[in-house]
Amino acid sequence: MQIPPNLDSFDWRLLEALQQDASLTNGALAEKVGLSASQISRRRQRLEQDGTIRGYRALIEPSAVGLGITVFIHVALNTHSRDNARRFRDLVRLTPAILEAHALTGEADYLLKVAVGDLKELSRFINEILMPHESVARLRSEIALETLKEPGLLPLPGP
Repeated sequence: MQIPPNLDSFDWRLLEALQQDASLTNGALAEKVGLSASQISRRRQRLEQDGTIRGYRALIEPSAVGLGITVFIHVALNTHSRDNARRFRDLVRLTPAILEAHALTGEADYLLKVAVGDLKELSRFINEILMPHESVARLRSEIALETLKEPGLLPLPGP
């Protein structure tokens, strides 16, 4: 793995601390990283501006908000043109139930991670949103029975 040259050991420690708890104040981060709060603030701002830090989010338990079913949907497009791919990407971008979308190699063109409340909602999502869309040729869905590991921390290589 090639380590980006623009990150020093303090940046790596800052990134690791923020992955653990993004709600930490600059003062608390300063204690963990070994810099002053003002240095942390400047480094954090630089990492945000250069796109290394893309944002901050609260991790919400899906079942606590009525979204207890996670589904992975393999999507094959009907044609492989730039316009068709754009139409599909627009659908993905505008559909809140789609949590993640990945372009793939292999039989399917895309893999979607979708959160729904129940099987009836999944059926509506597939039959009224995905299948009728002009860009979609076929789908294969798989319901997650159990989540063994949530999206977690990146394995940061450090300096």
